[in-house]
Amino acid sequence: MDLIAQLEAEHVSELGKTIPDFKAGDTIRVGYKVTEGTRTRVQNYEGVCISRKNGAGVAGSFTVRKISFGEGVERVFPLHSTNIEQIEVVRRGRVRRSKLYYLRSRRGKSARIAEQTNYRELTKGEA
Repeated sequence: MDLIAQLEAEHVSELGKTIPDFKAGDTIRVGYKVTEGTRTRVQNYEGVCISRKNGAGVAGSFTVRKISFGEGVERVFPLHSTNIEQIEVVRRGRVRRSKLYYLRSRRGKSARIAEQTNYRELTKGEA
C-alpha cells in the first residue's frame, strides 16, 4: 500500500464511522445534523443515490436526489462528514451504470428504478 493510501486509511479509522455498502441506484436515508440557532437536530434526507465520487476514502462524497413538492432536489454529502449522524439503505436498486444523471430529465414511471432482491453484501475476502 502506498503512503497516501495508508495515511488515508488511518484517518478513516480514526473517525470510527460505519458506512453501509451502498452504490448508485440505492434509495438511502441520510440523517444530517442541522443547527438552528443554539439547537441541533437530525433531519432525514431520503432519496436515490445518483452518484458516488472518490471511493470510500476521506475525500469521498455521494449525491442524493429526491422529489420535494414536485421539484427535483439534489444534495451532495461528504462521506465522512461529522454532520452525518447515520446512513441507512432503504432499498437496493438494480442499475447498470455508476452515474444516474439521466434521472434529472425523467419524470414519473420512466424515473423508476427496479429493486434488486438478491443482494448479498461482500465480505473482506471476496472483493
